[in-house]
Amino acid sequence: MNEYLGKTGRIFDIQRFSVHDGPGVRTIVFLKGCVLRSKWCCNPESQRYEIEEMEQAGKTKTVGRDVSVREVMQEVLKDRSYYRRSGGGLTLSGGETLCQPEFAQALLRAAKDEGITTAIESTACAPIDTIRKLLPFLDVYLMDIKHINPEKHKMFTGKDNALILENAAILAKEAKRLIIRVPVIPTFNDSAEDIEDISKFVSTIMAGGEIHLLPYHRLGLDKYKGLGRKYELENILPPDDGHMKELLEITLKYGLKGQIGG
Repeated sequence: MNEYLGKTGRIFDIQRFSVHDGPGVRTIVFLKGCVLRSKWCCNPESQRYEIEEMEQAGKTKTVGRDVSVREVMQEVLKDRSYYRRSGGGLTLSGGETLCQPEFAQALLRAAKDEGITTAIESTACAPIDTIRKLLPFLDVYLMDIKHINPEKHKMFTGKDNALILENAAILAKEAKRLIIRVPVIPTFNDSAEDIEDISKFVSTIMAGGEIHLLPYHRLGLDKYKGLGRKYELENILPPDDGHMKELLEITLKYGLKGQIGG
């Protein structure tokens, strides 16, 4: 018997038919809990592990519920035919997936046992031994690198980036497929110098590696209000298309497989 199917964890959403969180059509499971507090986070309800309440469209919504791997897989398996046709599968997101490593590992294992491809969205801000437990069941690691400068990283996320960059170098060698994702945030990391620093780093750990530039958006603004929290970047506007293309050119200069979005 697969006892790990009874493993429980805490999620706050399951989203079907996503095409922006790994290859093909995917089902995303959003886990509760995060070690960072990024000022632009579009899922602020994910940051605390505790179950909480949020006002949404004039109604009070409970955010967070405890579920078993078996319950999650019942939802994931509904779209098996779409995964097969598109090369899609299961993506774990959050929050930070690595805040619930045993639950995450069990979910990934269950998906692989069903022949479903797997991905996680993660900053890799955890001990490398914790991450390595997931790698045998993981096809694609979508890893955020937000900044190279440790002080600025800490100013905008609450932690420095030493562990993140250290783990990125290891994952470039050990992950089956590593995709670096850079959320491009005005006033934080949207200068040519910022993207050049990140591109240079990525090229040194993974020659010809994949890097996706994700334009900043404000889709989570109402969530902050619903949680009674202040959104500190309320007056920041998304970068325009022309600027994003200029930043993309920098990644290509370093021989990386760059793209906007993804």
